[in-house]
Amino acid sequence: MRQRFEIPMPVRYLVNGVLIVLLFLLGQFMISAGILSSYFQKILLQVGVYIIAAVSLNMATGYLGQLPLGHAGFMAVGGYTAGIFLKNFPIKGLPAFILAIILAGIVAGIFGILIGIPALRLKGDYLAIITLGFGEIIRVILLNIDTVLGFKFTGGAAGLMGIPKYTSFPAVYICVVITCLFIHTMMKSRHGRAILAIRENEIAAESCGVNTTYYKTMAFTASAFFAGVAGALFASYLGLLVPGDFGFMKSIEILVMVVLGGMGSMLGSVLAAAVLTIVPFALQSISQTVADYRMVIYSVLLIVVMIFKPSGLLGTYDFSLTRIIEGLINRAGIHDGVARKGEQSK
Repeated sequence: MRQRFEIPMPVRYLVNGVLIVLLFLLGQFMISAGILSSYFQKILLQVGVYIIAAVSLNMATGYLGQLPLGHAGFMAVGGYTAGIFLKNFPIKGLPAFILAIILAGIVAGIFGILIGIPALRLKGDYLAIITLGFGEIIRVILLNIDTVLGFKFTGGAAGLMGIPKYTSFPAVYICVVITCLFIHTMMKSRHGRAILAIRENEIAAESCGVNTTYYKTMAFTASAFFAGVAGALFASYLGLLVPGDFGFMKSIEILVMVVLGGMGSMLGSVLAAAVLTIVPFALQSISQTVADYRMVIYSVLLIVVMIFKPSGLLGTYDFSLTRIIEGLINRAGIHDGVARKGEQSK
């Protein structure tokens, strides 16, 4: 009987760790060598921010099976939290930036709990409507809270200006890796299996003893936390935040990334976020008129994908380098031949 070769788990982690380090070193080399201009570096940073936003939304949409439309609201909460903290914190530099990212995620996560507990009792269109309302409420509050308080806090319509710019390639890359690693690890645990069970059949999951309210709130909160992290990186990248940056269309853009990539596929969210972030810049280099119609292009692209590939470009597929290596070895019969030689020598 043919034996199937499987890579041990410690080796899997080692291979993935080496791949992550090599990609980081490649990016750093291209930046330091001047291969990537400052313009392309800015695009790369935005790609990283939107990858975090899309992967975090995929947790609530793809893995949990809900349809929240207020993801930009959590980004706004995280962005303004980090911006206000960085402007007023006496210590500057990397320690302040790390604290700002953590604080932004925590505050956004708290909002996720406050919104998630009542909102997740609803389903489908009702959940979409209430989360959409939350996103718009956050935007309006950021727009008018200075008038209510009587002093400058968020900057109002003029925006929050003077945010220190600490966002860099290493910071974004590390945040992307941590986000993907956390969500991947969580979904491979018993908590992740409970979340997937809720997506497949909530009634059956509850009848088997799964605390659906707890796990739905957990997934929603984790999604909000990482959206806050993306907002913090976005704030420190731009140095200026305007409430209009976090409107309804921002939530739709992130949702389109998740749907196009494949709801439930982390790799799909990463690829779709990268492509849909780069496309507007590519269109702008061709023609400003074409760039103005990017949402029309998004819509047409989404319709085409939904007609020919309703599950998204990658469906629920997730990339695994070790799984590919295992498949190549088993297909080539290398492991089987080595095993037979070992038996003959005995």
